[in-house]
Amino acid sequence: MIDKIQSCLNRHSSGGTRARWRGIRALAAAMACLALASCWGLGEEFQKGYILPTGALEQIPIGASQDQVLIVMGTPSTVATLNGEVFYYISQRTERAAAFMPDKVIDQRVIAVYFDKNRQVRRLANYGLKDGKIFDFIGRTTTTSGQELSYLQPLFRLLSFN
Repeated sequence: MIDKIQSCLNRHSSGGTRARWRGIRALAAAMACLALASCWGLGEEFQKGYILPTGALEQIPIGASQDQVLIVMGTPSTVATLNGEVFYYISQRTERAAAFMPDKVIDQRVIAVYFDKNRQVRRLANYGLKDGKIFDFIGRTTTTSGQELSYLQPLFRLLSFN
C-alpha cells in the first residue's frame, strides 16, 4: 500500500505537472495585470451640463431676437433678469484616469447671452476659468469687479464638486 502512495506522489510531483501549474499561474498573473491595466490605463472624459453645438455662437448676431437664440442654442441652464434678461448656458468637462480615481476639472464654461429691453441680443460672452479667474473668451477681457463676477462665481462653485 505504501508503494502505491509513493508512486502516486511521484507521479503528481513530476515535471509535467509542475510545468502545468506554472503555466496556470502565469496565465492568472497575466489576466490580473490585464484587468488592472484596463482600470488604470484607460482614462475617461465626462461632459456635464450644456454642450455647445459647433458654430452656434456665430449664428447669433448682435440684435438677434430671443426666439432666434432659443432655436439655435436651446433652453438655457438658468436665466437672470437684472437690467434686462440674460441666458446662461453652463458646462463642465472632467476626466479621471481610473474608475476609482476622483474627477479632475479640465474646463468650465458659462456662455452668457445678454438681451436689451426689447429682447434682442445686446452682447455675447463665453466665460471660462483661466488661471483661476473668470475670463471672457470672446471679448478677451478679465472681469475685475462688478455684477457679472458676483453672479458667475456661485455658478462655478455649483459646478465644482471639490
